Amino acid sequence: MGRTNPTFRDLVRTVEERWQAFRRTLRRRDQPRFDRLFEYVREHADAGGILNYEDRLAPMLISIDLEQERRLDDLDERVDALEADLNDAESEHADR
Repeated sequence: MGRTNPTFRDLVRTVEERWQAFRRTLRRRDQPRFDRLFEYVREHADAGGILNYEDRLAPMLISIDLEQERRLDDLDERVDALEADLNDAESEHADR
């Protein structure tokens, strides 16, 4: 017997297709950002597929949030490293 319910990946494709008119009207600079949001969702499609959630958009939005949190954490680490390097350089310069 075949599946009677679409998979989560099928749902993601359907939602992305429905939003194509919106994407086309975005400024060109924002279109890659829009595409990236769906990349984030596909990145977590396995987790989204596990849920039998009534609101199928909720796992998509959480997937986007998770990836944006990961990017923020990465940026925080980079800023901390740069600040530490700057402080080290200032300390060395003050010691001279």
